[in-house]
Amino acid sequence: MNDKVSDMITRIRNAYLAHKAEVLMPSTKLLASIAKVLVEEKYLKSSELLESPKPTLKLVLNYAGNMAAVSKLRRVSKPGSRIYKKGRELKPILSGMGIAILSTSKGIMTDRTARREKIGGEVLTELW
Repeated sequence: MNDKVSDMITRIRNAYLAHKAEVLMPSTKLLASIAKVLVEEKYLKSSELLESPKPTLKLVLNYAGNMAAVSKLRRVSKPGSRIYKKGRELKPILSGMGIAILSTSKGIMTDRTARREKIGGEVLTELW
């Protein structure tokens, strides 16, 4: 698998559709940072790094009753088509109801944080 972020997004989306409680995936620093942002924004309950034979990321999914915390999750910037936005070009996702996750010079952050700090970066994913 060359695109780890797309793999992560697909695993999370499929786990939510199957009403799973948790999802496991191979871990990288980038994926751990994305998971941290998703936990801070309450789209995931928790994330944990397991040091079994290979580093594995365990994500506990968040549900409100029987409803998933995420209704749409999509990859924006892809390996063949990178999407970069300046801080002033970032618009709220779904009138502020969703978030975009960006890779910036200051690390992985949401579009709200990037707008507040007036920095841009690569738009990795959008979710609501």
